[in-house]
Amino acid sequence: MKRKHQKTLEQIYSRPISGNIPWSNIEALFVALGANVSERAGSRIAVVLFDEVRVFHRPHPSPNTDKGAIASIRKWLELYEVIP
Repeated sequence: MKRKHQKTLEQIYSRPISGNIPWSNIEALFVALGANVSERAGSRIAVVLFDEVRVFHRPHPSPNTDKGAIASIRKWLELYEVIP
């Protein structure tokens, strides 16, 4: 995993939850972990990782991911022991 992805992972696990992680960095982290990311209707994307499909909404108009989505992503990664 590249340093950029490691930094994003550390931001996801930081306390308190960060509200300024760009969605593009999270999407790049998913791809680095081996995910298949595909477009869905509107601003939705499907992330296939760990033989599981999760659907997320790309944030707009701000490029930053909201705290609720960060918490959800952290729980998902914790479940599969992806830790910084």
